[in-house]
Amino acid sequence: MSKKNLVIIDNIPIEIEGEKNVLELIRKAGVKLPTFCYHSELSIYGACRMCVFEDERGNIDAACSAEPWPGMVIKTNTIRLRKYRKMIMELLLTNHARDCNFCESHGACKLQDFATFFSVDLKFPTMNQEPKVDNSSPCIEKDQSKCILCGDCVRMCNEIQTVGAIDFAHRGSKMTVSTAFNEPLAESNCVGCGQCVVACPTGAFVISNNTVKVWEALGDPNNKVIVQIAPAVRVAIGEKFGIPEGKNAMGKMVAALRRMGAAEVHDTSTGADLTVLEEANELVERIVAGKNLPLITSCCPAWVKFCEENYPEFEPNISTCKSPMQMLASVIKEENKDSEKRIVQVAVMPCTAKKYEILRDEFKRGGTPDVDYVITTDELIQMIREAGIVFSEIEADSIDASFGVRSGAGVIFGVTGGVTEAVLRHLAEDKSTANLKLIAMEGIRGFEGIKETTVMLGDREVRIAVLSGLGNARKILEKVNQGEKYDFIEVMACPSGCVNGAGQPFAKVETKVARGKGLYAADGASSARRSEENPVVAQIYDGVLKGKEHDLLHVHSDKTHK
Repeated sequence: MSKKNLVIIDNIPIEIEGEKNVLELIRKAGVKLPTFCYHSELSIYGACRMCVFEDERGNIDAACSAEPWPGMVIKTNTIRLRKYRKMIMELLLTNHARDCNFCESHGACKLQDFATFFSVDLKFPTMNQEPKVDNSSPCIEKDQSKCILCGDCVRMCNEIQTVGAIDFAHRGSKMTVSTAFNEPLAESNCVGCGQCVVACPTGAFVISNNTVKVWEALGDPNNKVIVQIAPAVRVAIGEKFGIPEGKNAMGKMVAALRRMGAAEVHDTSTGADLTVLEEANELVERIVAGKNLPLITSCCPAWVKFCEENYPEFEPNISTCKSPMQMLASVIKEENKDSEKRIVQVAVMPCTAKKYEILRDEFKRGGTPDVDYVITTDELIQMIREAGIVFSEIEADSIDASFGVRSGAGVIFGVTGGVTEAVLRHLAEDKSTANLKLIAMEGIRGFEGIKETTVMLGDREVRIAVLSGLGNARKILEKVNQGEKYDFIEVMACPSGCVNGAGQPFAKVETKVARGKGLYAADGASSARRSEENPVVAQIYDGVLKGKEHDLLHVHSDKTHK
């Protein structure tokens, strides 16, 4: 260890090894310094001042924005610093809503955690903020009374997603986080991706909750409630019940949902298998015709809305295929069209934007959505707890036999690059196990926001881009507008794909990796690794879909998704 490259933190020597700020070094020293406004993926804001440190001269600075230099002597826990942090907490709580017991973020709120950690005793007059709720969006709710102006949501929306739906408005004590002209979220350019919810530490942005409506549907004896579960949910839900990160908890979810009253439980991966076959055929048709290339995936509703609002010239390029959730819902609805009971379809998704997707006209028949309710992973966790189910101990159950087989290709839809890999497996002339491994090594796996590769399909070279995060989608579409040629582009709005969806429990980098590994492990354990090998898919095409494939599996309009 070089003495010339050391920083002394609380009497412990720590070597500088490329850390960009003092906060990284402090955490490297094993000190859990509190922060509200610091995110490693976002720009430095330095607003909350919770991460202040004191140097040997008695100067105080924010660790997130201070650059480290050799020879620094740092104290993180002096009497002065503790006093400052406690006062900051008292001031924040004085101006904060007091409905913690009823807040959607109760138990997962940094403000709540730090108030307990610092044993805050309010000394200032309480402002008694009344709730100021914007619930116009079907995806997310905003409550200004819970905002601490940390700026996390603003930077996420502007820097990572490049949507720009929210920003700071006004000045001084009147400053707020607002849409343009303070219009409701539903009337703004918000795409419902929910990444503001992921970034928010205090519950100012939360998921629109549909659990009450689902409980009512489950409790009505005139209903037949049919539930489908998305691939990414199975490797995230267990984390909240003491199950190891990335562990496949699909069987336990099925058992829990049956106890809660679901008549049938299905795997959205079966719908993903249908999507693979339809989208692969569409890609081949477009390549042969030489029209509307690149083909751009349509599984992610936040991406589709982003494209419609920002790049309408690419709408003809978006696949006409419905998302796996909508494909499976169409099949289930057709299968149950003669049911004596009212069919209520519930989808458990890692995504907030799916709540918006089910309201779009192209996913309705006779004015009625195919999917009645979407709940997120977090909402299902809430329902399981409300039902008193001991999730970690419940015996696993199997999905319903009618659509009870899915391929590994359908499962990996939950991770960025999974759609592309599944399509390539189907189109590959070589169907050997060895070639499966070669496809996996084509540069489409991993959590990078932009991945590019070129593959050969027959004699044709096909250029592919795999994107996660809407800011990355913008970068590639700008390149296409400038003349870059691609044949197939996969887009997921959430960074790292559905495993990091806004409806999932909060995930650190290592958690996202574990979830991805869990999906690939489920794929590897599957008897069928390609969508066309799923025997249920063949039965669906020969049965309920026969002669109705295009009507039930594709959207139909002059503009693909409007």
